[in-house]
Amino acid sequence: MSVSYESPSHAAFHLARAAAFAPSLHNTQPWLFVADDESFGFEVHTDAGRRLPLTDPGGREMVISCGAALFNTRVAVRHLGFRPAVSLLPEPGNPAFLARVGWGAFLAATREVMLMEHTMAHRHTHRGQFEAEPVPPSLIDELRDHAMAEGALLHIVDHPEQLRLLAETVRVAEAVHRADAGHIAEVTGYSGPARRSWLERVPAEACRRQPVRELLAGRDYTGLAGGCDSRPRRWSPRTGTVAVLTTAHDTRLDWLRAGQALQRVLLYAAAHRVMAAFHTQPLELPELRAELQARLTGDHFPQMILRLGRPAHTWTTPRRPPAAVLLRSRPGRAVTTATPAGR
Repeated sequence: MSVSYESPSHAAFHLARAAAFAPSLHNTQPWLFVADDESFGFEVHTDAGRRLPLTDPGGREMVISCGAALFNTRVAVRHLGFRPAVSLLPEPGNPAFLARVGWGAFLAATREVMLMEHTMAHRHTHRGQFEAEPVPPSLIDELRDHAMAEGALLHIVDHPEQLRLLAETVRVAEAVHRADAGHIAEVTGYSGPARRSWLERVPAEACRRQPVRELLAGRDYTGLAGGCDSRPRRWSPRTGTVAVLTTAHDTRLDWLRAGQALQRVLLYAAAHRVMAAFHTQPLELPELRAELQARLTGDHFPQMILRLGRPAHTWTTPRRPPAAVLLRSRPGRAVTTATPAGR
């Protein structure tokens, strides 16, 4: 397929808008969508120019982000009254082409689908402490079921020894990241192939001034917090529920499924006023990721580390408009990732 930037259908714009509400590593939004008007299909591709080479050299978190966007696409199709016909990794020789979504048979949207669709624009990543009110055990059980429905497991980390292990591993990983000037520039969005405009960076008001002074150390999106030598605090109710999302294998297909499972969990949680904070630093260092698997998750591969709770405040991170991420295809040649006009 070759690409032109003529106006795609209204349905394609609707799907692209929904997909772009997905979370992504440092708000990089590493996706491109293709509207195949001949088959009425909608494709999800990675945007290699937005991968973070130091933070995510293998592209694992980029694929997880795109998997979350894919789940939003599925919800949007269901909300319009159709069954999504999804093909994962449809071209083995083209790793950037992650999924094709078609319009299946008519299927009325359920209450759960309507709830998730409504929640897309209101779900936000949280940074900092939560309110002391715990996440209800019944909701945690439902979130586990939602992860399992997408081929992943949501492990709740509540044993003191496991919490200490996880907290120390996150702290060590964050210290390694902060000692690397190139990594700091990448996280703050000021350098590298994925350099972002100020509109695409994590908003300053959403960043904690002392992101290390928590049970699980947070990212330093300002580049001003300095080192990460202090020991983490003990668990408190404001920490929230700590969880690790895992998969049975660690292939590109598993990453894509992990992203869908993650977004399904996040949307259902957000529909109940529960948001997530992410602490994936140790998963970005192979030695620490292997250690966590050996000591915490066993035969399953850790894909995401998160906290769940009810935040007192939320902040919106900007999204690129559909026109900046939606391409229109014609048969014949492979998709290109040229920059659309206006991006």
